[in-house]
Amino acid sequence: MNVDEQTLMAIAGALLVVILVFILVISAIYIFISYLLYKCFERIPPQFRKQQPGMVWLLLIPCFSLIWNFFVFPPLSKSFKAYFDSIGETNVDDCGEKIGLAYSICSVANLIPYLNILTGIATLVLLILFLVKTNDLKNRIKETPSVHVI
Repeated sequence: MNVDEQTLMAIAGALLVVILVFILVISAIYIFISYLLYKCFERIPPQFRKQQPGMVWLLLIPCFSLIWNFFVFPPLSKSFKAYFDSIGETNVDDCGEKIGLAYSICSVANLIPYLNILTGIATLVLLILFLVKTNDLKNRIKETPSVHVI
């Protein structure tokens, strides 16, 4: 192996490390987002949930998550809405349902070349708005102690 081949191998190795670190960071972010959504669903009393908390983890499946967003984000808002309607709290609007739906649509629109330049930033903003909204709603629900069966 001459010097040029060694240099190329070193560059390739460094590039591989950078790619792996990037994948790990992105995966950690998606896991954190899924965890936040899971905790929101978990806080809602079971009779008001439009989706089971564990189903949120399906968002970690690449490509499938583009469709699954529609089965997680709007139903989470509908679950919050059902709960708050049941206790007569009317100051919650749609509980972020429109934001969740817009996020889901923008996520799919990111696949369209040139349009993704516009929708990329919109997707991130909508996701942050949705997570802030749902976390606020989650904090408004008193935590009920879980029942442990022995």
